[in-house]
Amino acid sequence: MTKEEMIECSVCHSKLVKPTTKTVSRAYDQYRSKTPKKNRALNVLLVVGDCMLVGLQPILVYMSKVDGKFSFSPLSVNLLTEVAKVIFALVMLLIQARNQKPGEKSLLSLSTFVQAARNNVLLAVPALLYAINNYLKFIMQLYFNPATVKMLSNLKVLVIAVLLKIIMKRRFSIIQWEALALLLIGISLNQISSLPEGPTAMGLPVAMGAYIYTFIFVTVPSLASVFNEYALKSQYDTSIYLQNLFLYGYGAIFNFLGILGTVVIQGPESFDIFQGHSKATMLLIINNAGQGILSSFFFKYADTILKKYSSTVATIFTGFASAALFGHTLTINFMLGISIVFISMHQFFSPLSDVKEEENGVLELESVKKTDRLEDSSFIDMTAGANEEARHHVDSDERRPLLPT
Repeated sequence: MTKEEMIECSVCHSKLVKPTTKTVSRAYDQYRSKTPKKNRALNVLLVVGDCMLVGLQPILVYMSKVDGKFSFSPLSVNLLTEVAKVIFALVMLLIQARNQKPGEKSLLSLSTFVQAARNNVLLAVPALLYAINNYLKFIMQLYFNPATVKMLSNLKVLVIAVLLKIIMKRRFSIIQWEALALLLIGISLNQISSLPEGPTAMGLPVAMGAYIYTFIFVTVPSLASVFNEYALKSQYDTSIYLQNLFLYGYGAIFNFLGILGTVVIQGPESFDIFQGHSKATMLLIINNAGQGILSSFFFKYADTILKKYSSTVATIFTGFASAALFGHTLTINFMLGISIVFISMHQFFSPLSDVKEEENGVLELESVKKTDRLEDSSFIDMTAGANEEARHHVDSDERRPLLPT
């Protein structure tokens, strides 16, 4: 076995087999069934916060439009959002470093920073994809009303499930695939007669332009989410705030390059990143920054599917809010679609749908009668020790808190 196929435990420095995507996926399946109640409470808090922020975003974007157009550059909003997230990550990293125990390697040392930068270079991939997706969010608002944009974004759940199956070898039961199919039906039901009519975009009929943007709008962030989850979890012993610093730093660089591109095309006057901003856009920047920060906790301590399902819950909030604020009509298709989405979510996370360990190459459903297992073990131990050849456990008192204390 080569040196590159081994990793070193950050606690006891023993050598362990480096996990593959398959062993990480298998370890996650075991971890999810043993998640202690305090982590489940964290998941609930993440879902509630995500629902509020995701539900508000389309409303704030809609409020930012003047005569149906944006008076500011969407790239400038994205750049300011990334800068805000970088500042947040720096502040939290300083707080975490200040509360480190004696003897622990400093999070602020140059060697720690350089090593973490090398180990987390994969975060540049989701950062680039997120930069593209954040621009598309504004473009989509030119084609659809806020509730429809939110429903369209829920299509990402099905695409993400396929990517998790292919890239991370994540396993899903038949019931879970059926739940995802129900989700697709619910979203499609809401989309009947939702395409706008009127002028063209990019030289194409509006309907064709909307379909193209929708395809990119669904696939690009799905790829970003899967790569982000894998990158964060594969370096689980690295501080999440240090990882976020790299992710948001890459994002700021890509968005700044995008602004430089607009300067070359449109002229120096487009370099004013504060031009055309209003109170609504400032709230939008804060909202987007909060979403990005919460997403990193979803991907590292929960999973992408839970993140995207939580976004579906925000749909009902977006729908009612856009109806109350802007007079958009809540059709019977929207209400039926929402109902099917909630049925799908309940079915996907039901104990009946849990995947059992492979037996003779066949995936079986887990028994409904399960005892509560409150084993505490760090995720880095599982990802590193989930391999059939090695198991490694760290005592509960050696675990690091999720948030600085």
